[in-house]
Amino acid sequence: MTRLSPTGRKALLTLHLVTALGWLGTDLVLLTLGVAGLRGADPDVVYPTAGLLVTYLFAPLSVAVWLIGVASALLTPWGLLRWRWVLVKLVLTTVMLGLVLLLLTPRIRHLGALGGAASPHLRVDLVVPPAVSSTLLLVATVLSTYKPWGRLRPAAPTSRRTAPQRPAAEHMADRRA
Repeated sequence: MTRLSPTGRKALLTLHLVTALGWLGTDLVLLTLGVAGLRGADPDVVYPTAGLLVTYLFAPLSVAVWLIGVASALLTPWGLLRWRWVLVKLVLTTVMLGLVLLLLTPRIRHLGALGGAASPHLRVDLVVPPAVSSTLLLVATVLSTYKPWGRLRPAAPTSRRTAPQRPAAEHMADRRA
């Protein structure tokens, strides 16, 4: 696999950071809407807004973060399966992506369609999952910052082919010529 230039790596890292921060920010907005809905804000405003946010921002950002993260791992020296912290982030993000796409998005869309007629059980779905997701995104951020645990397997020794050593007298003779 080809590696990116330093400029390309920085661009990909910047894109990954922007999308990940967008995902976290959208998650926190969903949490805020959920708390507002439970505290008595107009459910005919809160829940349809959450449905739109999940559909047009939250789900697409979660897919973008996963894709850009995998591309970043594959195209940079970190690799996808070389370091434990990268593997943990991959598993964490993959599980979160699956939950967002398969469970959370359909439930929040349904909640948005119900509006004020939503049951208290459905309303809690706009508080608990975003709280857990925000926490997991913060854990992923800490992993990216501190890079704990080391490699999954030891690095393969690099085989450097060196030219056979010539006697010093030959080397000096070449330099004089």
